[in-house]
Amino acid sequence: MGTDRVKKVCIVGASGKLGQYMVRHALDRGYEVVGVCRERSVPKLAAFEGRITVVPGPTNDPEVIRRAVAGCDGVLTVLVPWGVQQYASGTAQAVLDHAPPGARLVFSCGWHITRDGKDRYSWWFTTGVRIAALLGKLVRAVEIDDQVEACRRIFASDTRWTVVRGSSLEEGESQGLPVWSRHVGDPVLASNLTRRVDFALFMVAALTDDTLVREAPAIVGRRTPSALAHSGGGPRNHA
Repeated sequence: MGTDRVKKVCIVGASGKLGQYMVRHALDRGYEVVGVCRERSVPKLAAFEGRITVVPGPTNDPEVIRRAVAGCDGVLTVLVPWGVQQYASGTAQAVLDHAPPGARLVFSCGWHITRDGKDRYSWWFTTGVRIAALLGKLVRAVEIDDQVEACRRIFASDTRWTVVRGSSLEEGESQGLPVWSRHVGDPVLASNLTRRVDFALFMVAALTDDTLVREAPAIVGRRTPSALAHSGGGPRNHA
């Protein structure tokens, strides 16, 4: 899909840190933006008042998503595993069901998601994910397994999807478009760090990058030591 074919985008989870960065990048590209967030989070989007359309409501509500994605050429979705109510999978399913045919669908998640089982995780990473999943269930705060289910549904769909798998995140000025590889464990990803503003940049850029259709790129900051060492200072794409 060329840039000229993207005019209107929906950002599901627009009020969060990643979502707000995506709103800024989308507006910078001249896109018409529709943002979706829970009603209590609408004030977080005050800085964009008059520049975007906000559809308040739970992002796993099919009717909320149906209204928000109408007429959109692309949908950017933050898969957040809130609570123990299948929030991530419900959000993903609503987007898959109601996005216009042919729309570009880009989802965000973490490195713990694997598409083909070929990712190689360190012991500390795997242990950290297990502990987070257990504690999240105990306090009924997050449901990491549901994010896995959400991505399983996306991978099985015949839509024009991309699942962007983010490393650890930090704040800071943009370092440019992150580099990516198909599998966690590849040397280029060893630094495990990306600026949040650049994670958002990758999400928005994916809307017009057909090489990312039905890919699950794992990303890392382009100025991190591992990215620079692997590429000799230049850009890095998939392996």
